[in-house]
Amino acid sequence: MNGTVTIAGGGLAGLSLACGLRSRGVAVEVHEAGSYPRHRVCGEFISGVEASTLDALGIRADFGDALLHSGVAWFREGRKIHEDVLPAPALGISRHRLDLRLRDRAIAAGGIVHERSRQLREPREGLVWAAGRIPQRGPWIGLKCHFHDLEMVADLEMHLGANGYAGLAGIEDGGVNVCGLFKVDRSRRAPGPELLLDYLSAGGNHKLVERLKAARADEVSFSAVAGFELGRQEIEDDFCAIGDAESMIPPFTGNGMSMAFQSAEVALDPLERWSRGSHPWEACVAEIRRGLRQRFHRRLRVASAMHPVLLRRGGRTFLEVLARSGALPFRPLLSLVR
Repeated sequence: MNGTVTIAGGGLAGLSLACGLRSRGVAVEVHEAGSYPRHRVCGEFISGVEASTLDALGIRADFGDALLHSGVAWFREGRKIHEDVLPAPALGISRHRLDLRLRDRAIAAGGIVHERSRQLREPREGLVWAAGRIPQRGPWIGLKCHFHDLEMVADLEMHLGANGYAGLAGIEDGGVNVCGLFKVDRSRRAPGPELLLDYLSAGGNHKLVERLKAARADEVSFSAVAGFELGRQEIEDDFCAIGDAESMIPPFTGNGMSMAFQSAEVALDPLERWSRGSHPWEACVAEIRRGLRQRFHRRLRVASAMHPVLLRRGGRTFLEVLARSGALPFRPLLSLVR
């Protein structure tokens, strides 16, 4: 008899895992606390994922109309400090569109997806936790909103500020996703997209704020999230977790969405063997945890070391000096977080 894999969380990691398992004939049930389509705090910029990973998960066709992004521009409080080109194009697509597609694909393949359904967060056989960040007290707030009629300087813009940073990337229908990570400031209480502009302005990104004010904000797309820590999450040894529930890479790397797909790929073989009855659950969980650590250890370590540099005035100054002198090793640094 085949065991059913129960996936808590219908985001990128959970849905892509469900699609991959169904392509192998494994019974799958996904429990998503929300409903589709929905907006999520996310860079909506997929860089570093291999076509082989998307093929293994059976979802490559869902990116056929994604935008291709190559040009990169870095700014520090309104000053352009660096321009570059990605070694391979990244994909631009909104979570609003992508999550819905992945849900539909999982269902069409025979998977069961329950919306507005939660699972107890407890270790048990057959349960994979893919419900995103582990809520905990943390110093960060993530803010996101789509804008239209916004002229871009490059395919991807990264804006450094005194209180955090924000990335801009094009998505479907002429939209631009603006997503930022900031140090929480509880004195800021503006509503909706105004809160994002308030945080950007407080960090010294006044020129960007003026550009965004001249554009048209999609207020429905505004999302916020707080209460999380970056890096590897604290989880029990016998608990099976993938995606952000296992580790959250600092978002400046632009690698979070790719890691969601890659973590699902790591889990495919062990879960299939458990489902067929040829792999004990404890061994399955241990193999997945080991595979995730091997695949992500370096990039998490490097990103965790670089992240504080971006948030210190001296670090940003050093970065700007390197960039303006042409000595910034952009591609070698990029390869370390991929």
